[in-house]
Amino acid sequence: MRSWLHRLGRVGALTAYAYVGVLLSLLALEDRLLYHPTTAAEVWLPPPAGLHVEDVDLTAADGTPIHAWWAAPDGWAPARGATLFCHGNAGNVSQWGQGFAGWQARLRTAILLFDYPGYGKSGGRPSEAGCYAAADAAYDWLTDVRGVAGENIVLLGKSLGGGVATDLAARRPHRALVLCSTFTSFPELAQDKYPWLPCRWLAHNQFDNLHKIAAAGGPVFIAHGTADALIPFAHGERPFAAAPGPKRFLAQSGRGHDDAANDAFFEDVSCFLDETANR
Repeated sequence: MRSWLHRLGRVGALTAYAYVGVLLSLLALEDRLLYHPTTAAEVWLPPPAGLHVEDVDLTAADGTPIHAWWAAPDGWAPARGATLFCHGNAGNVSQWGQGFAGWQARLRTAILLFDYPGYGKSGGRPSEAGCYAAADAAYDWLTDVRGVAGENIVLLGKSLGGGVATDLAARRPHRALVLCSTFTSFPELAQDKYPWLPCRWLAHNQFDNLHKIAAAGGPVFIAHGTADALIPFAHGERPFAAAPGPKRFLAQSGRGHDDAANDAFFEDVSCFLDETANR
């Protein structure tokens, strides 16, 4: 009996050591698991055909150089507003070019797509604070250099970019907040992925959309695919419920996380922006 208890204790101790080891490894690798930057030296694609793109060099508050792409339709004027596009956690602006072109072409609006630190031609290393600082630099360029009033800027966030756009919307004037396939918060998403680990309490990246969206104070449009295998559908529903409104939710039946925006998305978001234009 004593031998059996001794062996059981050894197994329990080894299991505990292994659990702690896995936990510490995941905590140490959290940033690498969350951010998947592609530098310009690794991959850099030309702008989509037919889209006139200008390179924009920005500087974050901490001095980090930030690179962006700007495109405006013919005859554009600042009074027509612009869209600030916060992309997902992988690639760089050149790899997000098709989504950039689709939004610009379908909604006939000027758009600024920027890279986070460590992505594309931007300097530094990715971090939550660095993403927010890059968004602030992009927003300031739109208002200070291009002369777009904050109230005429649509904040568009895809996946991780939803956390960046929501943070910006909670702090800066904006026309509307549009979120595509984003999450309630990074700790909650990590907890869903690793239910046997205390991610909710230990993750240092937050991107707390669920609580920040209540402070956004403007129109909110959220789209989420029902077949999203990376970010569960409920992660789109809960921020929508927390948003004060006016708001609209587009459940994209059968669509996954990386599916390109379709006609239904552009039609719905265009109608929503028209309906809330005079708010």
